[in-house]
Parts: sequence; C-alpha cells; structure tokens
Amino acid sequence: MTDRWALAAAEDGGVDVAPLGPDGLPAGPVLRERDLAGAVRSRPEVTRWVWRSTADVYPRLLATGVRVERCYDIEVAETLLLGHEGRYGEPRSAAAALARLRGGPVPPDPPQRAAEPGAQPPLFEPTGARLPLPDLLAVYADQVRRHEKAADPGRMRLLTAAESAGTLVAAEMNRCGLPWSAEVHRDLLRDLLGERYAGGGEPRRLAELADEVSAAFGRRVRPDLPADVIRAFAQAGIKVRSTRRWEIQSLDHPAVAPLLEYKRLYRIWVAHGWSWLQDWVRDGRFRPEFQAGGTVTGRWVTHGGGALQIPRVIRRAVVAEPGWRLVVADADQMEPRVLAAISRDPGLMDVAGRESDLYQAVSDRAFSGDRDQAKLAVLGAVYGQTSGDGLKNLAALRRRFPKAVAYVDDAARAGEEGRLVRTWLGRTCPPAAGATEETAEEAGIPMGVGEEEGESPADGRAAWVPARASADSRARGRFARNFVVQGSAADWALLLLAALRRSCAALRAELVFFQHDEVIVHCPAEEADTVVAAIRDAADLAGRLTFGETPVRFPFTTAVVECYADAK
Repeated sequence: MTDRWALAAAEDGGVDVAPLGPDGLPAGPVLRERDLAGAVRSRPEVTRWVWRSTADVYPRLLATGVRVERCYDIEVAETLLLGHEGRYGEPRSAAAALARLRGGPVPPDPPQRAAEPGAQPPLFEPTGARLPLPDLLAVYADQVRRHEKAADPGRMRLLTAAESAGTLVAAEMNRCGLPWSAEVHRDLLRDLLGERYAGGGEPRRLAELADEVSAAFGRRVRPDLPADVIRAFAQAGIKVRSTRRWEIQSLDHPAVAPLLEYKRLYRIWVAHGWSWLQDWVRDGRFRPEFQAGGTVTGRWVTHGGGALQIPRVIRRAVVAEPGWRLVVADADQMEPRVLAAISRDPGLMDVAGRESDLYQAVSDRAFSGDRDQAKLAVLGAVYGQTSGDGLKNLAALRRRFPKAVAYVDDAARAGEEGRLVRTWLGRTCPPAAGATEETAEEAGIPMGVGEEEGESPADGRAAWVPARASADSRARGRFARNFVVQGSAADWALLLLAALRRSCAALRAELVFFQHDEVIVHCPAEEADTVVAAIRDAADLAGRLTFGETPVRFPFTTAVVECYADAK
C-alpha cells in the first residue's frame, strides 16, 4: 500500500483523493470524500499528501485538529523548478503549470492575498485556482520528471521536500501564535510614549520631542517628515543626504539628540503601538502570517504584523504562559559555517568544526589574533567588500582559505556574466533583474546602512554595499556572491525546522517563531531541557542532510527564559 496520496477539491464541495506511485501517476482509483478533514483523518497510514497549496489546505485541517506528517506543495515546487530552469518570474500557479504542460495560454498568478488580522483563509481560492484531481496529477507527474532533469536531482528533490515542510511549519506557527502579554505591551507603550491623546494624534512624549526639535532649529519642524528635517539642517548650514541615524548621529547640533529619540519612539508607535496591539494580538497570542520561502534566497517573510522586526524593547511583551518557558535559540556564526560546508575548504571546515569561536579561530590563523578583523574579512568575502581595507583582508583570507574565497568569487563572476547561480540544494538566483535594490531588500541582503536598532557598520555587512544599486552586472555579482551562502543557509534552516517539528510533535512543545538564524519554542518548563537537546540534534541532522558528511558544526546559543527580552 502506497503512503503517498493526492487530494483536490471537487466541484460538489467534496474532496477527490487518490494513491500515487513513485512516478507520480495514480496507483489506484480516484475516490470521492465528503470533507477534507475526514479524507485525511481516515488515512493515518499516509505520510505525504500531494496538494496544490499548503497555505490553502492546511489551515482548514489544523482548525479541525488534523495534523499531517509531510506534504508536497505543487505551487512551491513549481516556483523552485521554474527558477532552476532559468524561468524565474513566470506564473507559478498550478493552473499556469497545467497550461504550459498542455500548450495553452498561461494565466497570470492571482494577486497576493493581503493578511488581515483574525482572517481565516479559504480552503480553496476562487478565480479559477481550483484544479480537478486529474489535472493536478498531470502537473505533479510532470514535476516529478522535471526534478529528474535538474542539475542534481537528489538535491533538488530534497529542496522541494524541505520547502514543502517549511509551509507546514509556517501554517502551524500561524495557528499557534507567539505568546504575547497585551498588559505588558500597554505598560511599555505608556512608559515609552506617555499618554495617548484623543483623536489619534501623536502621544505625549512624541509631541514633547517634536517641540524640542523645533526649538533647536528655531522654527517649526516636522521630525516625521525627512524632507522637512533635511531643509532645517541645510538652513543651519549642515548638509545631509538623509535622516538615517548613522548619518546624523555624529552631527554637532542640538536637534540631533531629540531627533534620534523621536525617530526611535515614532517607529515603535507606528509599527508596534496601540493600533498594532489591537489588530494583531488576540487571546494572548500574536498571530502574524508567516510565509516560507518568501524571498528569492529562501528566507521567510510575514504578511502583516512585522513579526521579523520586533524591537528589542517590545520583546518584553513576549512572555511564556504560566508554568511554560521560551527556548530561544540563535545559530552561531551561521553564514561562515555554511560557506565552509559549500566550499569544502579544508581549512575553513576545520575551523568551523571546532568547539571554539569561529571568528577567533580564523583570526588566529590569518589575522594575528584580531577577531574583529577576522569577522570583517569573512563577512566581507560574503558581502563583497572589494576596496580599501577590505581588499587587504580578502587577500589574507584567500591565502589561508583559498577554496572558500574562490567559491564566492566564482559565484560573483557567474552572476556578473548572467549565468544561473544556485544554492547547495539548487535554489536558483533570479536573472539579471534580480540584482536590483528592491529584490535585494526582499531577499534580506543589505544594500545600504539602515537605521534599525543594532544595525551599524560594525555589523560587518551593510557598510560595504552602496546605499543604492542599479541592475548592472556588478550589482548582480554582489547579489550572487551572497546568494549562494545566504540561500544555502536558508536550505539548511528548512531541514532544521522539519527535524525540530518532528521532535516537538512527541511533546507538548510548540514551535512559535522563526527567522533566518533564530527559532523560539514554547514548552512546559519540564520539557525545556528536552527541547534544547532537540534543537541541537536537529541542527546536526540538518547539516548532514543538506551538505553531507563534513566536519562543520552548526551550534546554537540557547536560552531558557520566561520573557523573550531576557534571552539576549
């Protein structure tokens, strides 16, 4: 009996299901079931369901208490296969895949559904998205064949399985939500911003700071309007190009201090103020809409709620339930470890396999024990610092770790020449248009120094990339250089999540948060040690599955806390 079945919505509101063979073709008759949950619940032996889109199907299953072990997401697979075939940007829906298969006109993808607080996504979207099961199976069988034509079929199949697993994790996290204390949040806002004024105007503290800024300039200035601030500085004889923190914080002017504080608090008020709390926190949980693989590098995004940009001060509101704990785990120096694994550089793999700090070990080999210099050099190789001290650092790094530097250099060269560039498992960099500033920002690749908390040139990233970039060959080269590392890290993270999800299924623990190098599990206090061990084991397993047997270690720094803010 096969353990892989497909399902699709039927015209009468029921569900059609069928067993599948290894070639993707039906291995038995198509059966009609009255409802989705019943169709899945009555087949506990099925370990992988093939369906059009996890985002449409799985939330409805979770709402009825049905959890699946694995799935194959047709539209996720289509996205990955199109990219691998050099056709990034073509419509990715199952309907579009069917049209291409049959030589008909290809419909555009439906518009992205905007996330709404408290909204329950429909089971099957209208506007022609539904495909009868025979059509869905035709697309699936074609995708099975296309996987076999990939540059490395085994890796490509693993990538599709990992990305599909990520969609299950995202749906479960969306339903579970991140524990959040509305009371603590309101107290924080009152302490930071003061009282709220009637009519929705700025709270008291922002109004006071705006008055201080205006007094410093000697005229009325709107600190929330960058153009107004730039004009005010110009009238004071100071030329600035923007109001970003890194540019104005060193200026000698009495408006700087209140302006910086205003910007910090204004961001909190707009992004995580009272309106945000009312919209996104319900029943003690913050429920954003996570989307696996939402960027070209495979990093996740959220639609609504800004879950991946929670300010440090607001993290005080992320509080475990009574008797429970938050296990917060940060991957240690993930990108250089991934570079060691994908480049197979013997020296860097040796360094990345030690118990000691990676940057310190690199500094001992190539930078006379200067850890900061070593960190700048390694991140410079990944992010493309090719001038000034960066060029000298890169030369020292190349002498000690030639294969690692050559790997990212080759990726950059391929990007500049317009060739396809892939992650270790086969996720493919977009064509030349992918090097634009907009796509880079979507991918999480910094294209200039920002102004969020903790972001500065000392981070070893943004300072080396122009604040603006055009879609020329050099920009795409920089993009591709980072893509092979960051994208391969995203591949590894998907397998980490899949393994951790399986471990948590045997516990009461809940996977509640993930961003590219951080994961949070909410669990009873007595399960915390088990969860810490599960994260470590999942990281090791993901390393072996993704990169094969290498000496590279992927350690995590973990903290067991009652409040997220206490983890760092």
